[in-house]
Amino acid sequence: MKVYLITIGDEILIGQIVDTNSAWMGQQLNLNGAHITGIMTVSDEAESIVQALEQGLRFADVILMTGGLGPTKDDVTKKVLAEFTGGRLSFHEPTYRRIERFFKQLGRQPTEAHRLQSYMPDNATLLTNPMGTAPGMWFEVDGKVIVSMPGVPYEMKALMQKEVLPRLKAQYPLERIAHRTLLTAGEGESRIAERIADLEDALPPHIKLAYLPNLGRVRLRLSSRGSQSDQYQDELEQWANRFKERVEDLLFGEEEDRLEAVVGQMLKARGLWLSTAESCTGGYLSHLITSIPGSSAYFLGGIVAYSNIVKQEKLGVRTATLETDGAVSEATVREMVAGTLQHFGGDIAVAVSGIAGPGGGTPEKPVGTIWLAVGDHNMTEAYLLKAGKDREKNIEYTGAHALNFIRRFLKKHYPASLANG
Repeated sequence: MKVYLITIGDEILIGQIVDTNSAWMGQQLNLNGAHITGIMTVSDEAESIVQALEQGLRFADVILMTGGLGPTKDDVTKKVLAEFTGGRLSFHEPTYRRIERFFKQLGRQPTEAHRLQSYMPDNATLLTNPMGTAPGMWFEVDGKVIVSMPGVPYEMKALMQKEVLPRLKAQYPLERIAHRTLLTAGEGESRIAERIADLEDALPPHIKLAYLPNLGRVRLRLSSRGSQSDQYQDELEQWANRFKERVEDLLFGEEEDRLEAVVGQMLKARGLWLSTAESCTGGYLSHLITSIPGSSAYFLGGIVAYSNIVKQEKLGVRTATLETDGAVSEATVREMVAGTLQHFGGDIAVAVSGIAGPGGGTPEKPVGTIWLAVGDHNMTEAYLLKAGKDREKNIEYTGAHALNFIRRFLKKHYPASLANG
């Protein structure tokens, strides 16, 4: 089943709101074996809606639309759909009575606009909206289906789950689809692609690999489509295991795992306490760590040592180090780790110092030069991260690399076999 998604609303086009409806519908449809052929957002104008409908019918079996079903004059979707499908609007008494009951529960009376809202296309099958006043509409046109739903996300979701998806499953044969997602950190998309090129080339036609990069991380999604048997699921699992073995050193989790949660689990399992010293990230790394419920079981705290004075007075970074090597240097982050361990008395510390930008760079240390260090009371490891020129991205990129550095340090020096519990 091929599906085309249309969202209607000037508020989406001008960036006043974000279209979350398409993302959610796409996810649900994919899980049910549907193939999304396109997504389009159009204005609240009849001509734009008609053009979107014509395009959707060229590329798909089903069009799912959201928006434009309210009681105000700018909501023209019903009128356009009635004309487009060869129907006409007529007053629908059950819809009006339902609106009356809805407002009676609120102690109010419906307006004339709500009465006008009760005019429905006479060639549509109306779908009960349990969360609002506007029903969904199901049209059949030359063997294809057009469904119109309200743009309010919780109303659309209720209609999709209770009405639309069950009807689509009954009318169209849906392929079986399964996904396995591997989560990696520490290498870019192109280097991972080189490492697994032979495995990717050997994949059978019904299994596809997608690279989904993010700052400091890459998701590898294996998808199997087209089988009604459990055999393909087993095969997908076997291929996922082969890819996992190939990227084992980069792999930090699967599916919806978060790197900060994985690091927290590793620290907790080993009975270790972590503390942070941050310069260029300004507390962002500590925010990531403490965004995980239960992080108080392994995180002591952090110091935002943004100025050299704080680096010296709170972390014990030597004046000679700052004068000779600079605040952004391997020597400085190593001393920041030592000072953090002394200040908090924990087991593991991480330190970052860099030039996030957009200014402050030099020919020797351009914007995006960032030093990281992780250590305990016996050893400290450091490395240079070369990021870009965008300040916000550099901070996020550094946060991801710092978390992965902690993960690698724990894996190397505190093996799981030695973990407490």
